[in-house]
Amino acid sequence: MNICDPFGKDIWIVDGDVVRMYGVLPFTTRMTVVRLGSGNLWLHSPVKPAPEIVSAVNALGPVKFLVAPNKIHSLGILPWKAKYPVADVWGSPQFNQRHPDISLDGVLADDGVNPWEGEIAQQTIDGHSFLDEVVFLHKASATLIVTDLIQKHEQSKQTWFWKIVKGLVGVLGRKGGVPRDVQWSFHDRKAARQSLEKILDWEFDNLIVSHGICLKGGAKKDVERCFSHLLG
Repeated sequence: MNICDPFGKDIWIVDGDVVRMYGVLPFTTRMTVVRLGSGNLWLHSPVKPAPEIVSAVNALGPVKFLVAPNKIHSLGILPWKAKYPVADVWGSPQFNQRHPDISLDGVLADDGVNPWEGEIAQQTIDGHSFLDEVVFLHKASATLIVTDLIQKHEQSKQTWFWKIVKGLVGVLGRKGGVPRDVQWSFHDRKAARQSLEKILDWEFDNLIVSHGICLKGGAKKDVERCFSHLLG
């Protein structure tokens, strides 16, 4: 497989290292790369910039935007910024509360203006106690890009112990979805439902997730299934 794996028109996925949440729970990592009409690259949730990854990304175009889609996903922001000082860093609404040391060039606000407007739509999922996630739609490839709200950890990459744990949490395999702890942490279900309804009004058929199995085709029905606890 290519380091930058083509997912559709002007969009690629790049798998990074396995990280351990809280120092224990293993997570695969994934970056999404979009080439905008200008030729500049938009990097969603950058993984660590290993030399082979940097070389593959450089072959696609100049890196211009580094996007932290929620306040947790900061892993590759500063390392990529060090390599591309002219790149602009954009973060989720609460990103700087958790990472005051990372300077932002823009905040991912639903009512704001951004340089990729018209090519990539965005919507914050409101009403959650700790996760300020912004979901994106790459229009040219009809692809929804989700970070932590939907997870589909691959069974073949888990030990028997983590298969059990991730199965109980609801994030194992193609039938994975919204983690149980995330489901239980919506404090304003009405606000969350309104955000989701806006996303489901978008035209998309594919799904990229940062952790696990991506979908080509049938994504809208799957997203509705994942969020049935809010939409029902």
